[in-house]
Amino acid sequence: MKTTRILRTTLVCLLALCAVLPASAQKRKEKEVRMERKIQKAIETKRYKISVNYVLPQRGNGRAATSNYSIEIRNDSLFSYLPYFGVAHRAPYGGGKGLIFDAPINQYESKKDKKGRVRIQFDVRNEEDSYTYYVTIYSNGSANIDVRPTNKDSISFTGELETETPID
Repeated sequence: MKTTRILRTTLVCLLALCAVLPASAQKRKEKEVRMERKIQKAIETKRYKISVNYVLPQRGNGRAATSNYSIEIRNDSLFSYLPYFGVAHRAPYGGGKGLIFDAPINQYESKKDKKGRVRIQFDVRNEEDSYTYYVTIYSNGSANIDVRPTNKDSISFTGELETETPID
């Protein structure tokens, strides 16, 4: 009698679980599709921001970002507010600005690969140096930024994509 009740309860729980799992998987899939559309629109309009949460210098240990560091793309301009740790082979007196500057973008290219990642490459120049930014944005909104200056060591960052339209 007790065994029958346990089996019946177990069967009811399994049936309920089988009904709930597809619904939650469908909601997760809908959220992923919305995020991919949001990323695609941001890339097409060239209006997005990547907030940085981790810094990976070429030499030394990586560290968590302790301030609100980011890069922002607005049409044909880059607004870079990033820390720099590394060796400068040639720098202005006093150390210069590092990676904190605004500059027009040259040669902006973006491509989506087979795995759904968007790879962006662009060049910028300011009074101190020339830089090539390599940005990879994943389908979940996470991003990697690799900055390659001409006169300094390269540095990488990880972060999250922010766009102007919120996710539902």
